[in-house]
Amino acid sequence: MLILKSALLFIIAGLCEIGGGYLVWLWLRESKALFIGVLGGLILFLYGVVPTFQPAHFGRVYAAYGGVFVVLSLLWGWLIDNKRPDPFDLFGGSLCLIGVAIIMWWPRG
Repeated sequence: MLILKSALLFIIAGLCEIGGGYLVWLWLRESKALFIGVLGGLILFLYGVVPTFQPAHFGRVYAAYGGVFVVLSLLWGWLIDNKRPDPFDLFGGSLCLIGVAIIMWWPRG
């Protein structure tokens, strides 16, 4: 159950970071309304809050989150920007998730 909760928190944090960043990107790069940028900033703030609910210490959480971010970014590009990951993206993303599992959930004595 702890692993499931932790994985869910990583996904929520990732969606906040990528989604918030995407809204800021749209505001600045695509000339969308200021409201879009402000909303993106608020969502990015939530990204800073969500990881505090993880059971591990800051360094471990953020190191592992980096791998989750890589995979979620590839999925975002595929689902939102229609840029399908190639086999090398999939291989690299898989390696990142293996790293996440080792960092976060490998039994320590």
